[in-house]
Amino acid sequence: MGMAKIILVEDDPMISEIYQKKMEEAGFEVKPAITSKQAIEMAERENADLMLLDLILPQMNGFEVLEKIKSTEGGKKLKVIIFSNLSSKEERDKALQLGASGFITKSEYTPSQLVEEVKRFINQYNEQQKNEARLNGQKTADSKSTNISGKKRILMIEDEEIFIDMFGEKLRQDGYDLTFAKNGAWGVKEALKNSFDLFIIDMIMPAMTGEEIVSKLKLEDKTKNIPIIMLSASVDDSVIKKMEELGIQGFYIKTQITPAELSRKVSEALGV
Repeated sequence: MGMAKIILVEDDPMISEIYQKKMEEAGFEVKPAITSKQAIEMAERENADLMLLDLILPQMNGFEVLEKIKSTEGGKKLKVIIFSNLSSKEERDKALQLGASGFITKSEYTPSQLVEEVKRFINQYNEQQKNEARLNGQKTADSKSTNISGKKRILMIEDEEIFIDMFGEKLRQDGYDLTFAKNGAWGVKEALKNSFDLFIIDMIMPAMTGEEIVSKLKLEDKTKNIPIIMLSASVDDSVIKKMEELGIQGFYIKTQITPAELSRKVSEALGV
């Protein structure tokens, strides 16, 4: 899973180190910046998910830094959270006006609480991004490179490249994180080893049929409640009936369902 990358702009090395350590323990990648100049360069260069920006900095205050960042290409997309003890209403309003995405008052949060707050912000942005992407039918900017904890994870057990590409590409565009397994036995192993939010399983698989895979997943505590969508090249009513008795979410003919329809079924099954 790709980690969220955070630029931490804090000029007190001791404080910076404490926050950095906490965030790294929580699985974030942290890039510390001590001066406003570093902050501005990193915003442009690092392709980070979030910046925590202190308002009191040497050379230049946080507002000026924010303004500079928001005027660059790389900085426009960057989510900036002001992280400061100056927290009058005027300061908050000014920060939001200049393009900050949020405001955290330092004195009100322990380092651990700050980490929780940052996670919450990131999840919220991911959801927003995903929803916007769904609305616009566009790719989320980071669907290829990073998976921040907000993404739903799908395991697709499928051996035909063409379907992997066709369905996989669309699901990725819609903001899901995909893992593929090209044979049934491997698929089950992967399902039990990692955590997924949904399985998409082809009925006809090497090393284990779709039916065997589903039966196995339904027996295991870890996977028995995870929604399953089955794909099949042909319709066999008795098989469909059997699958539905096992409690799958849907059964679709591979050649008859479009990637967009599959993505819709996935989002219905996940309740997103």
